[in-house]
Amino acid sequence: MKKLLLPTSIVGSLPKPAWLAPPEKLWSPWKLEGDQLLEGKQDALRISLQEQQLADLDIICDGEQTRQHFVTTFIEHLSGVDFENRKTVKIRNRYDASVPVVVGEVARQKAVFVEDAKFLRKQTNKPIKWALPGPLTMVDTLYDGHYKSREKLAWEFAKALNEEARELQGAGVDIIQFDEPAFNVFFDEVNDWGMAALERAIEGLHCQTAVHICYGYGIQANTDWKKTLGSEWRQYEEIFPKIQKSKIDVVSLECHNSNVPLDLMELVRGKKVMVGAIDVATNTIETPEEVAATLRKALEFVDAENLYPSTNCGMAPLSRDIARGKLSALSAGAEIIRKELGI
Repeated sequence: MKKLLLPTSIVGSLPKPAWLAPPEKLWSPWKLEGDQLLEGKQDALRISLQEQQLADLDIICDGEQTRQHFVTTFIEHLSGVDFENRKTVKIRNRYDASVPVVVGEVARQKAVFVEDAKFLRKQTNKPIKWALPGPLTMVDTLYDGHYKSREKLAWEFAKALNEEARELQGAGVDIIQFDEPAFNVFFDEVNDWGMAALERAIEGLHCQTAVHICYGYGIQANTDWKKTLGSEWRQYEEIFPKIQKSKIDVVSLECHNSNVPLDLMELVRGKKVMVGAIDVATNTIETPEEVAATLRKALEFVDAENLYPSTNCGMAPLSRDIARGKLSALSAGAEIIRKELGI
């Protein structure tokens, strides 16, 4: 991948057009069916690409336009999972959700996102990034009625993810990002086997790999949880040492409007860091100078060549106008810092 200085990107989703799915919600049902749905997803992907390009983002993603949810869409394509007879579980120890049930051996039967990635690759010459759910977060987003072991299930998911990731790499994806919000909750599992499972998922890859660890979408359950975390959010401190020793290339953390002590980035010194400079839990659009201020603080702990300005999390629950404004602010804020650094 061509070397970029302070390359900007989003970490996950963008809002979907209202003609494709009801806006500003997660697990939003499709409004189209069959061939019309396929065409609609591709049209939405084109729009997502155009909005990122108009905002001058450096690394392009699909905005998750072809999937309902960042975790369950991948799981839908695996064997051994029942989506009809759901159970209610507490996700991330925070909120109840109706989830699919593991009823047998899980395995990847076919490519899930590879054709979508090929489609995106044809639309742009810029580096592209593709997000997959991480093994621990997948385990925490369903009910296990078969393995009866989160660790065993995670290893099976890691195997399936690795198969998908290798094909995405072959389709021209430059960065494969694994979304692991569960890393900020289940510290013992991360350190006992969660990080090892994630490394199994990246086995044999030569493209860049990233792990995205946030405090969640800007939904009420997550904002309520943040209020209980006190004046300093030190969750990253529990897991960064393990990540620093891993083969993962890029690590994300939530910075803007958070209580994360930025000096925790010292724990992953040498890694590339996706610095969340856009708050996805508010409709207020950041100014470029606010973005730049966050990036300046981060530069105290991250070398400029390793700083990747980004968003705190995905923006699916936001309106499209607000998301556009935030994309432009991210790009403009990064440009301020580039000029200050003379790059």
